[in-house]
Amino acid sequence: QQLKKGFKCFILCLLALLQLELTAGARILAPFLFPGKSHFMMINAIIRELVQRGHEVTFITPFSLANENLGANYTEILLPQYNFWPTCLRVTNAKTVLDMTDVPRNKFLEMVMVMGLESTDFAFEQPELLKLINAKDKVGKYDLLLAEQFFNEGALILAHLYQIPSITVTPFGYSNYIDSKVGIVTPYSYVPQLYTPYSPHMSLWERIHSLYHTLYEEAMRKYWFYPAHDAILRKHMSNILTEVPTIKQLERNISLILLNSHMPVEKPRPLAFNTIPVGGLHIKPPKALPANIKSFLDEAQHGAVYFSLGTQVRSADLPPEKLKVFLNVFRSMKQRILWKFEDEQLPNIPANVMVQKWMPQNDILAHPNVKVFIAHGGVFGTQEAVYHGVPVLGMPVYADQYINIKKGKDAGYALGVDYRYITEEELRSALTELLENPKYKENVKRASKIFRDRPLSGMDTAMYWINYVIEHRGAPHIIAAGVEKSFIQFYMFDIIAIALLIMMLPILALKVICRRRKSNVKGKSKVN
Repeated sequence: QQLKKGFKCFILCLLALLQLELTAGARILAPFLFPGKSHFMMINAIIRELVQRGHEVTFITPFSLANENLGANYTEILLPQYNFWPTCLRVTNAKTVLDMTDVPRNKFLEMVMVMGLESTDFAFEQPELLKLINAKDKVGKYDLLLAEQFFNEGALILAHLYQIPSITVTPFGYSNYIDSKVGIVTPYSYVPQLYTPYSPHMSLWERIHSLYHTLYEEAMRKYWFYPAHDAILRKHMSNILTEVPTIKQLERNISLILLNSHMPVEKPRPLAFNTIPVGGLHIKPPKALPANIKSFLDEAQHGAVYFSLGTQVRSADLPPEKLKVFLNVFRSMKQRILWKFEDEQLPNIPANVMVQKWMPQNDILAHPNVKVFIAHGGVFGTQEAVYHGVPVLGMPVYADQYINIKKGKDAGYALGVDYRYITEEELRSALTELLENPKYKENVKRASKIFRDRPLSGMDTAMYWINYVIEHRGAPHIIAAGVEKSFIQFYMFDIIAIALLIMMLPILALKVICRRRKSNVKGKSKVN
């Protein structure tokens, strides 16, 4: 009996090894051009996992992983970091990142599009990338292109040059413009535009406002962003290609989009077969905390509050009067405060507050004594808070942060404040509510259970679908026919035009008959 069990175990192990051999060892080209540091929380996690699973990855990145010694399967092409902040400040007339709160949504959209164009153009000028572009014998060298879905669509030209399928990764959740890329029509009535702070249950005005921004973005892409991107491609590719494909043509080669979203952080909406939610894949089991942070949290008898505004927004840029508001409220609390603050020389720090330039956020949120997370509402921090079951006090500044906090408020695990107008009374009241009202903890625990409850983890799901696209040579059977339709066909304007014409025919016929009768009557009156 033992021998039989051992033989079965051997056969299962052999099958597992054979399966691993069949799916491993693909050659993946991964150009990620935009130097948004928070984006690489997800991107780096995917790259590491691909290498660990036996794939050969050529990673084009502005942030090096060389010190991690990932092994022989990892090749790194390090790009200089394009400095996007001068562009941000020039386009928006902002002085700091915090000023983005006052930037109109359309101006913010213009800003990120300009950043995308400039960073793409900058990357194509780098000798490291030019070697790949001008290399000979490209066909057969790689099996897949893995790129970011973030205003750097020009990177898709590498899939065209190397004749390989492509997969893109969104660092945000889901934006309405993706729908047309995968061949489905956006349900505008209950899916708000990404930068608007609305729930699916929008009022009439909110639906008008959301639809306006959605259509504005589509128009910007069609009539300005894509033509500008096409011009960049022609500038850099005309010397090696007799006919340079457009961005729209390159997008039709996208086999799959990995979405940084998952319920309940993302609300239900229609998805195409080739849009796969993998939100939270960057979240790893917590590691041991640094000794000073561990003891600070372990000894927090009344719990602790963690305060971080992410990688781009700096707490140190808060106006002095607002810093005073936070310090006064923190000083009056019995809880301890961990504050990611970029200037560790912050004066008048209360005894219950610890400040550091950098803190291991995921590991801190996993600590049982952390009761509230003060955050700006970025998608990665929101996912980590939900995963670890920590209520959120949101201070959104720009982009999708508003809608992320709105979702948390609707789900009952978050409250929101505006840093520009916050008072000591408002901050103290919000923190007291989150700390003392058990409903927020109960709601975030419920959300955490939903977020974790899936047949495969976010990372395993991503790996499965990457292997799937490689195995099925681009998997054209999961791409909807809608991606091949023209704008008029996709939205059925041709059918609408025919229907309107048919509806107008009786009216036109009646008008003709009336005119003829009128002319006959006039003719008879003249005879008489």
